[in-house]
Amino acid sequence: MTRRCFFSFHYDPDNSRAAQVRNMGMVNGNRPVSDNDWEDVTRGGDRAIQNWIRAQLHGRSCTIVLVGTNTAKRKWIDYEIIESWNRGMGVVGIHIHGLRNLNGRISRKGLNPFAHIGYGTSDTKLSSIVRCYNPQGTNSKARYAWIKQYLGDAVEEAIQIRHKH
Repeated sequence: MTRRCFFSFHYDPDNSRAAQVRNMGMVNGNRPVSDNDWEDVTRGGDRAIQNWIRAQLHGRSCTIVLVGTNTAKRKWIDYEIIESWNRGMGVVGIHIHGLRNLNGRISRKGLNPFAHIGYGTSDTKLSSIVRCYNPQGTNSKARYAWIKQYLGDAVEEAIQIRHKH
């Protein structure tokens, strides 16, 4: 069964890497937003952005956070993670720093975006529950193959984890 998922990522530096993952066809993802559409949304301020994110999450079973160099601690990525978790959706991270962008460059590995988000009433962080995978391989092609092979399993595991918590 192909799951309907929401992709969360830092747009400017990671859009081409995210497109590679989206185009794998392993999950049914949200429609990519164009630069012009995003500009229209952001002109409406925080409330408009929140409404847009909530609409994008509707009908999805999992949020896949594509983790680049500067993904962690971004305001709207944090919002997408928290909103997804609060809706009972699975949440999973996949590091994409090892995939080449359109210029052929790879980037540095970013921090786990779940490590600073609290869970429950204790000092527990979401990173103690939610998985954040670092694809194996010595080059972009091998890491791409790893993501393609394991993305569906990671989504299923994330949904099962969420059902337990």
